Amino acid sequence: MKKNISTITLLFAITSLFIVLCLPFHSCEPVDEDIPDTFNTDTTIIGVYKPNIYIYPEKTIFLKVNISFPKGGSIFKSIPIYNNGWNVQVDPSGRIDNAYDYLFYESYQPDEWQYKTGWSIERDSLQSFFQYNMSVYGFSINEIKDFIDYWIPRLNTYNYFLIYPQEKKLIENLIQIKFSHTPLNIQRLFYAIKGTNNFVKIDAHKIENKFQRDGFHVTEWGVILK
Repeated sequence: MKKNISTITLLFAITSLFIVLCLPFHSCEPVDEDIPDTFNTDTTIIGVYKPNIYIYPEKTIFLKVNISFPKGGSIFKSIPIYNNGWNVQVDPSGRIDNAYDYLFYESYQPDEWQYKTGWSIERDSLQSFFQYNMSVYGFSINEIKDFIDYWIPRLNTYNYFLIYPQEKKLIENLIQIKFSHTPLNIQRLFYAIKGTNNFVKIDAHKIENKFQRDGFHVTEWGVILK
């Protein structure tokens, strides 16, 4: 009888452990979120992939961050989980909740980005192009390295890439960010990228960057794949 009870107890413990191990937990993997039907049938939608939001307060602060879509849209992945907004603690170093270097999200919104001016770049020159171009826009060495490390290995299937910059003013027509403490300076930049096997000439984009990395400042980069 005691042997049977011990066996049952052991089986119960193993089953409980298995259930616990199978429960979802917060990890560094992107989390799918519900995508509400906010578009009419005539709207062309497109994804913005891996926007990273870097936050640099002058002192450690608790911060609420909300993203909204004036013309419709939704977040479908986020780290940490977005829910109804991020509530985080941020250090002057940019460290978030002692766990993250940036807030991450991906979203759908109308395809109202600009495809008139930009640059046509050969595949082998992409890394040097982004290193220079992002530095002109005011991104730091670490922020540029994050971009290079993630995107360069993924941009390898065409001979050339058409790169159309989406600057802060245009981004805010489609994706707005609100902070409970307002940053002094914000830089936002997305690249719309389209691959091609033949060189295509496009009108060069003129950069007019007035971003300053001082005071409480925020930077954000992301990519739109065409």
